[in-house]
Amino acid sequence: MRHSLKRLCGAGALVLPLSVMSLVEAQQRPIVEDRTAQPRGFLEQAEVREEAGGSLVMYNQLQEHQREIQQLRGQIEELRHQLEQLRNQTRQQYLDLDERLMAGSAGIEANPQVDEESARQVAQTPSPSGNSPDAQAAYQAAFAKVQARQFGEAIAAFEAFVADYPDTSLTANGYYWLGELHSAEANLDQAEGAFRQVIDNYPQSSKVPDALYKLGLIKARQGELEQSRSLLERVRDDYPDSSAAGLANDFLRQSL
Repeated sequence: MRHSLKRLCGAGALVLPLSVMSLVEAQQRPIVEDRTAQPRGFLEQAEVREEAGGSLVMYNQLQEHQREIQQLRGQIEELRHQLEQLRNQTRQQYLDLDERLMAGSAGIEANPQVDEESARQVAQTPSPSGNSPDAQAAYQAAFAKVQARQFGEAIAAFEAFVADYPDTSLTANGYYWLGELHSAEANLDQAEGAFRQVIDNYPQSSKVPDALYKLGLIKARQGELEQSRSLLERVRDDYPDSSAAGLANDFLRQSL
C-alpha cells in the first residue's frame, strides 16, 4: 500500500511540472490573429485616397475644358453674326453707290419725279455719256428691278440689256449686276461668268475692281481659297484707291 502511494505521488509530481510548463509556454507563445476582415493599413488607405483624388482632379479639368469650349463657341457665333452684318451692310453700300454712279453717267436722277413732257425732252436729248436714249432707258428699267428686290425679273431685264446693247458704256455695269443677282440667287457659275465678262471684255470699266472682289468672294464660297486670295490680292495691288481694295484687304485679313 505504501509503495503504491509513493508511485502515485511520484507520477503526480511528474505530471504537475509538465502542466505548469505547458501553461508557461502557452503564455509565452506569440498570439496570431486573423486580420483579413479588418480595415486595410495606413499605406493602403492612403493609396486609395490618392487614386480618388486623382480622379477628382481629372474630372475638374474636364469640366473646365468644357466650359472653355462653350465660351469659344459663343465667341465664334458672335463673330459669324458680325461678319454677316458686315456683308449685308457692304451689299447695301454697293447698291447705293452703283445707283449714284448710274444716275451720274446717264444724266438722270435715280428716282425721277418728272412729268411726261420732261421725260420726252430727256429722251430726245443726246446722252452725254454716248449711250442712246433707248440703252439708258433699258438699263434704268433693269436697275429699277434691283431696287425693288425683284431679282428674277432683274436678271431677265439685264440679260436682255447686254444682248441688245453690247457696246455701250453701261454694258459692263449690266454684266456686273448680272453677277450680283446670280450670286444673290446662289447661281455661282452664272455669277462667275458675268463677272469675268466685266474683267476680260471691259478692262477700262470702273466696275472691274468690284467684279474682281466679288469673284474673289465667289471662289471663297466655292472652297477655292487660293484663287480667292489671288483675285483679292489683285484688287488690292492693281486698284489700291478703289473701295473694293479696302474690302478685299479686310476679307484677306479676317478670312484667308
